[in-house]
Amino acid sequence: MQKVIIIGGQGSGTVIAQAILDANNRGDDRLVVEGFMSHDKEIGELIEGIPVVVKQSRDNITNCFNKGYRFIFALHRMDGGEYFTTLYEDLGLRPEMMATFIHPTAFVAPNVVVHPGAVILPYVMISAGAVIGANTLIMTGATIGHNTELSCFTHVASQAVVGAYIKTSIGTHVGLNATIREYITIGKYSTVGMGAVLTKNVGDHEMWAGNPAKFLRNAK
Repeated sequence: MQKVIIIGGQGSGTVIAQAILDANNRGDDRLVVEGFMSHDKEIGELIEGIPVVVKQSRDNITNCFNKGYRFIFALHRMDGGEYFTTLYEDLGLRPEMMATFIHPTAFVAPNVVVHPGAVILPYVMISAGAVIGANTLIMTGATIGHNTELSCFTHVASQAVVGAYIKTSIGTHVGLNATIREYITIGKYSTVGMGAVLTKNVGDHEMWAGNPAKFLRNAK
């Protein structure tokens, strides 16, 4: 049983917390949520029933880690996630500090490589030979094709379908219900919009949307 502090709050943080609680109710108690680390909430304040247990700081990260806690980094954003990857580094987070969570209803093929800090939520399907990067978040019901490589800090929203032999770069965001054709590469901090059907490669810091997806604008 590993006690976990979730860095974040309402949104991805609460979704992850509730998924871990659901796993506990199903008999999987490898991770237990201690509470949230927040930058703007007070200690003891409840976020959807779960308390803030520590303020966000580099010193508090080190102190909690030394006390045996591990962390889930639940801060993701579409439209250029570079701010949060920089924050991860500024907080002094390292792979050995991170907890990895795979919900018991998810299918993850036995030869899939899952790096530290990744979160895989209910009913996700990940096919053979895939690589799931550090601190990647794959939301409920998403599908990841075989031999696809999701780089660190990739965020795949619910019901998205990411085909086979795809490579994302750091900070990629794949929107709700988006579909990505096989053999596509996506540049760093880029976004595939909600419902998009992507059939072409995406460069760095780009946002694509539509069916078929087209370049919309540069991501921030």
